[in-house]
Amino acid sequence: MFRALLKAMRLRQWIKNGVLLAPLLFDTQATRILPLLRSLAAFGLFCLLSSAVYLVNDIFDIDADRQHPQKKNRPIASGKLPISVAIIAVIILLIICLVLGYLLSPWLALIEVTYFLLMLAYSRWLKHMPLIDVLVIAGGFVLRVLAGLSVITVKYFSPWLFVVTTLLALFLGFGKRRSELAVLTKEANAQRRVLDGYTIPLLDQIITVVTTATILTYSLYTFSAEITPGTHTMMLTIPFVLYGILRYLWLIQVKHAGGAPDEALMTDRPMQAAVLLWCMAVFIILYVIQY
Repeated sequence: MFRALLKAMRLRQWIKNGVLLAPLLFDTQATRILPLLRSLAAFGLFCLLSSAVYLVNDIFDIDADRQHPQKKNRPIASGKLPISVAIIAVIILLIICLVLGYLLSPWLALIEVTYFLLMLAYSRWLKHMPLIDVLVIAGGFVLRVLAGLSVITVKYFSPWLFVVTTLLALFLGFGKRRSELAVLTKEANAQRRVLDGYTIPLLDQIITVVTTATILTYSLYTFSAEITPGTHTMMLTIPFVLYGILRYLWLIQVKHAGGAPDEALMTDRPMQAAVLLWCMAVFIILYVIQY
């Protein structure tokens, strides 16, 4: 049962919470011990909080998951993890996150409550509303960034990164919907009701708009970044972002592998290389060249 609980907590998807560390990285505080420890603590708490959300989501979706070719094997849907145990785990995780979050920063605790309530509304109602479903997911990523900001004092973090985070989340979210629609075809509506409000041509148009906006916004950020005044060296990271976005488009349209962005990132070597090179380039520019 413990193994089933760990599987239901979806530890592999904790990687999504990595965006919480963006304020630390882009404010050049990643080499300072106290801000680093505070950010890592907030990251850990948000990982536990997201696991609580996944458990709640699986409880709400138990009937739909049992009709899905892959999701029927999830611990709660398959019966390996009793609903009562999942509920107890959610309560314990929430207590840990809120108490420790408040001790770390009252603002972090408030953001955690907001995130959980938003995701609760998403799991119960909003995920069935076309367009709103993906916008809510993007909002969750923005809250993660705010959580990272709440535990450190920043000087150079640019508001542009809020826009980039939102657009990137929209890009991944709509890409996931397209992949699901392409793979599930006629059975899509029965297994994810919101897909009834989408068509592949519509999603392709939305993805085109969001992709263009994401690349332009990130490019504008690199030219206006306060941390690199006058040099514009951050523009050297644009090729890695461009390749990563194009690679993900290739995965969802050619390989139909975009249904789980975190799994694509964990398994696709070229995507991993692009992310690693981007991280290295950002670190060198902000922490070596600039200083």
